[in-house]
Formats: sequence, C-alpha cells, structure tokens
Amino acid sequence: MADKHPDLTSAKLADASIHRGPGGETHQIAGKDTPVLTTRQGVPVSDDQNSLKLGSRGPTLMEDFHFREKIFHFDHERIPERVVHARGFGVHGFFEPYESLADVTAADLFQRPGEKTPVFVRFSTVAGNKGSADLARDVRGFAVKFYTKQGNWDLVGNNIPVFFIQDAIKFPDLIHAAKQEPDRGFPQAQTAHDNFWDFISLMPESINMALWIMSDRTIPRSFRFMEGFGVHTFRLINADGKSTYVKFHWKPKLGMQSVVWNEALKLNGADPDFHRRDLWDAIQAGDYPEWELGLQLFDDAFADEFEFDILDATKIIPEERVPIRRVGRLVLDRTVDNFFNETEQVAFQTGNIVPGIDFTNDPLLQGRNFSYLDTQLKRLGSPNFNDLPINAPKCPFHTFQQDGHMTLNNPRGRANYEPNSWGANGGPRETPKGFRSFPTEESGEKRRARGELFADHYSQARQFYVSQSETEQTHIKDAFVFELSKVETPEIRARVVSHLVNVDKTLAQLVADGLGMALPKAAEPARKPITDLPPSPALSIIKNAPGSFKGRKLGILVSDGADAKLLAALEAAAKRHGALVEMIAPKVGGFTASDGKLRPAKQKINGGPSVLYDAVAILLSDDGALQLQQEATARDFVADAFAHAKFIATTKEAAPLLEKAGVEPDGGVMNLGGANDAERFLELCTQLRFWEREPKVHAV
Repeated sequence: MADKHPDLTSAKLADASIHRGPGGETHQIAGKDTPVLTTRQGVPVSDDQNSLKLGSRGPTLMEDFHFREKIFHFDHERIPERVVHARGFGVHGFFEPYESLADVTAADLFQRPGEKTPVFVRFSTVAGNKGSADLARDVRGFAVKFYTKQGNWDLVGNNIPVFFIQDAIKFPDLIHAAKQEPDRGFPQAQTAHDNFWDFISLMPESINMALWIMSDRTIPRSFRFMEGFGVHTFRLINADGKSTYVKFHWKPKLGMQSVVWNEALKLNGADPDFHRRDLWDAIQAGDYPEWELGLQLFDDAFADEFEFDILDATKIIPEERVPIRRVGRLVLDRTVDNFFNETEQVAFQTGNIVPGIDFTNDPLLQGRNFSYLDTQLKRLGSPNFNDLPINAPKCPFHTFQQDGHMTLNNPRGRANYEPNSWGANGGPRETPKGFRSFPTEESGEKRRARGELFADHYSQARQFYVSQSETEQTHIKDAFVFELSKVETPEIRARVVSHLVNVDKTLAQLVADGLGMALPKAAEPARKPITDLPPSPALSIIKNAPGSFKGRKLGILVSDGADAKLLAALEAAAKRHGALVEMIAPKVGGFTASDGKLRPAKQKINGGPSVLYDAVAILLSDDGALQLQQEATARDFVADAFAHAKFIATTKEAAPLLEKAGVEPDGGVMNLGGANDAERFLELCTQLRFWEREPKVHAV
C-alpha cells in the first residue's frame, strides 16, 4: 500500500523551495535539496512569515503553536553570562606529549609520547561583560579542557602567574570592586575607578598583581602571543604514590608580544573583536597557534627553603630558581561549529582533575574548587550540564546520578544505587585504579589564619619591576598614572603610591610626579621586604622577544600606480617570514598597480588604521600621495604607526604624506629603493618594535 504521508523533511518535495511572502505571494528561494523548515517537534512549516490570525487584519490566535514555540525559544535563548570571564572565545585542538612523564605522574595523557588528547581552550577577559571590547587592560583567562581517556581535566588559568588575593573568601570583594560601580553601572571592562583602587590600596597582598596588571601583560597583541599559567601549585602523583609539586606554564611558540596603551585604545575603536578575529583568521588560514606545556617540578626540600610559601597564589617561583621542563605541545586547529553550544556552554572547573594530578592546600585553589560547581549550575540551569557535548567526557563514563532538568543519561535497569546485589546488572563499580587523593598528614588548630610567609607583599613586586626593560618600566609607570588619574579620591591615590614606595622608590616618585602629588610615606609592611632578590629576565616580554615576524601582519598602504614589482617583493618576503599581508587602499574595491593590473584591497583607508598591523609599508604613486595627503585617516595611519614604534617602509613618492603626518624618518623608517630592499625590511621587522623611538613621541 502506498504511503499517503511521505516524509516532508526529506526536502525532495517540489514545494520545498517555495517561500510565501507577507501578502501570500510565493517565490523561489533555494534548490530542491534545501531542508524543509519544521517545528522543534519535526512538523513541517508552511508559512514562517505570518502568525495565525482571525482574518488578514484580525487578532492573533492562541492556537498558533509554531508562533508560540518560536517566540518561547527566543525569549529564553540567553543564559546568565559569567560573572567573570564573560567575554570569551573558544577553539578546539589537541595536546601531544613529547615524552613519557611516568616518572612523576600516572596521568594517562602524559604516558605515551606523540599520542594526541583532544582539548577545548577558552580565552577571555575577566572584568568586562560579554559586549565589552577585546583590548581592555585586563587579565586574560587561559582555560584548557583536556578530554583524556580517564576523564576530563580542566587547567583553568590566566595569562599572569599570580593573582590579586591569597584566600578565596576575598574573591567576591575583589570582583565587586573591579566590576562597574553598582550605583552607576560603569565604568565597563576597566579598573580605572575608585572602587577598584580603594580595594587594592587596602589589600597589600594585591600589590604584586597590581604591578603585573599595569604591565604590558594585560594588553596582549594576540591570544597567540601570550603565555598561560595554572597559577596555583598542584601535585603530580606517579604510579608508586610519590608526590611532586608542579606549576603549569604555557609558552607560545610565536613568542610574546603586547601593544602600547594608545594603540589599545584605538584598537578598541577600530575593531572591538580584534583578538577574536585574529585567532579565527589564523586558524582559518591553517596557521595553527601552538604553545608548549612547561612544568616547574620541585619537592618538599625546595618548598621548605624557598623564601615564600608555595601555597601563596600571589607569588611565583622564578624560572631561574626552578627551570621549566617543556613536556608537550598544544595546537589549536579548529574553530567551533556554534558559538553558543560550545564557547558559551563550556563549563570549566578547577575541581576537574584525573588520576595522577592532585590539589594542594592553596586556600585560593581550595575555594575555587568549591565555587565553580555552583556557578555552572546557576548559568546552565541544571545539574546535568556535564551532559552537554562540549562538557561531556570523550571516554566512557558511568554513574548512578539520575533525573534533574534535561537529563540525557539516566542509569538503565533497576539499580540506581550502590552498593547493590544485582551482579553484572547492578551498574558500575569502584576500581582500585580509580582516583586517590594524596595521603597528606594534616593537623593543627581550627583557625582563620594564613601562613607566616604569606605576609610578604612587596618583595616579588619589586623583583618583577626590576626584571623589566627600561621601556616596560616606563609603561608600568604610565599605566599607574593613567589609572590613578581616573580615581577621584586623593586619599586612595596616596594609599596606592604609599605601597609603591615599598616596591621601588623611584617608581613611586615618578607616579607621584605624574599625578601632581607629594610622595607619601611608605605603607607599614606586615613583613620586611627582601630588597636583594635578583632580577628574573624571564618576566620581561621585550627581553624575550621572539626574533621573528612569523604570525604577524604587514599592512601595505597603496594607491593606484603603486610599484607592482616592489609590492610583489614585499609579499614574497612576508611569506618567507610566515607573515600575513593586507592591502589598504583609498577604495575597498581595489587599486590598479603600475603593471596595469587591478588588485583587491582588504581595507579601505578609513576602515583599516595602522593599529591593525604589526608593521606597515607605504607604496604610493605621486598622484596617490597627493590624494592621501588630504585624507585625515591616511595621515593618522602614518602618524599612529610612527607613534606606536612600528617599523615603516616607504618609497620616495610617499615622502609628502609622511611630512604632512609630522613624521621625521628615523632608524625604524626604511626607504625602499627597489625590490631588493623588501627582504631587508622584513628582517628589520623581526625586532617587532623600534623602541628607541618611543621616548621621543611619548606614545603611552
């Protein structure tokens, strides 16, 4: 007997490509293989343009189940955004160990060299809401979910190795102070306001972090060019039950790089999604970002002799004291299929660890372990959030947990409890190979207290500052002056500077001068600072510049008549260096080069400022230079590139534009006499910035 009710979702029907308009008219919109629009129940929809009415102008009828379902879902399609780390961007990839780490850990993902473990990584800012801009001065989240064969491990870290506070009980206060002020709802995504600095000035333990956040670490050029840290001290446990302390580090293969403050401000205006777009474009182009996982491994003997408490999250262990063992690589090679399903619904928890990894008594870590489960339940609305594909383990998993909103994995059979006597049909059972906590011996009074060494608040802040290059020290000073200039209460400014006196008196004096205030008396330290800690060169971005232009972007400002041979030479040289090239022209439709060929442009001059690029070249004809002299954004293109200490390549025809922009060529401005100079310019660009220029232009 013929089927009188064929499957309409097959999208093979003749009318599957017919679209009905508001007046009842129809027109073709797609081929016959186009899927049929249905309700969530699979019911084919005949009209998605008009709600069901009583007559063409009558009231809408309550029986319109398609309209009701559509509006119902729309009304509920937003979930509460994260309280912190709300603005994030996630991508997929894999982790691959270089060697077996069986000597220090039984964690399965570290046992077999070359075996790939799937990962999901989410980068984020901390303070801003979802709609804030990428280049706010802020800590960056660096969270990695490893889908291992023994369950999910979440390494939930930041791009800075220390934190503001030592005990999680102060976390609500920190975030309340950093977020927009409650009576006015601003400022958004920044800490340049009274509440934040009031809190910092009254919490000396935050001073080390204050130096870090006023450094260039909080305005990274790209997610691809920043380090990541697990922040806390963890334990690795091997098969014999031996414990080794560990701190986790991510080292970018492309090296570190940041922008300058004036550049960050303009980037937020030019492209608020600059970091997101950069990561997306790199992966889409097959230029997959990579990091190496580094471990700092140490034992109780080192912990006992170290000047600071290894459980104090406001402190680091300098790499010079405990060298980093690079044990594997992280490769990010796939963007998400759906931003909401993956990036928004991913749930990271510091409490997600696997056999071979364990916690320490770091009070900030202990509090995070408690807190994260609560926050995921609040955001995702059900205790079954781990059933979401982005959160679910990729290894087999079996529990007796049942029911709750939107459960997908209720236990089968009659047994939903343990122990039971139902044998093979009784569900999962314990295994001796399962997770075991390290059996530390703990004793002591029940007290609200911290270890004695936690009271040193200034020594490592000083070490961080003296480890920076002169350029970076200037940036730190300028950042303090800028942030505190937005603080309206003089007493708060004075308290902050009084702490800086204990860090470095010269820094404190420079900040006081910048604010037009007298240098206050040093704050009374809870513990006498150590003033002779040696500099740690690893803490400087500039001192660890990669010496490569790989992964960077060269912007070429062109006009009709631009030298085609020189343009081709620059493109070829950039390709050899692994850099990307974009053309910026008076019209986005393109330009006609000197060989008569029409070339496409990526940006129009008033939409492609030089802040989008790591170095720039200016290839103009005589007529093009005359035209662009009159264009304010072209003058800004040149002036900003110069002010931001970028390397600039020019031709003699571009000289009038440089003059109009107020640029006097220096050692970072190279004249291209011919195609042979292109490679020389790209070699120059491997230095990334011409920092010698910055004191002269005061680009801060």
